[in-house]
Amino acid sequence: MKPPPNTVLGLDHLVLRVRDLETSIDFYRRVLGARIERQLQTPRIVQLRIGDSLLDLVPGRKRRSPDINLDHFAVRVASFDPAALRRRLARYGVTPADVAERYGAEGYGPSIYFKDPDGNMVEMKGPAVRPRIRR
Repeated sequence: MKPPPNTVLGLDHLVLRVRDLETSIDFYRRVLGARIERQLQTPRIVQLRIGDSLLDLVPGRKRRSPDINLDHFAVRVASFDPAALRRRLARYGVTPADVAERYGAEGYGPSIYFKDPDGNMVEMKGPAVRPRIRR
């Protein structure tokens, strides 16, 4: 059955302003397995495919607002192996926080936080071990 018009299906894309475009591209390619899908020169933007979503990287620290309003963003992973994930992050000089069970789109499941080269907080979220709340 087709959902009604304007039904939100998931995260389409997220845009991050970054200090060093090449460093950020390399980070997301190595750490999250992202791949470059599209690049524009004017305005300069690199769009990385991560699963079904896009992560857009735009060079420069200029923001539309002086307020910082992004706390973190989460990417869903197919399975969650904390030891393997810590080893993978360590190879790139990334020190993650402790693994904890947190609530996400699928329900409660394991997740881990770490920062990208620009200090943006990234959460890698494993599959749900307890179902989501349905209202």
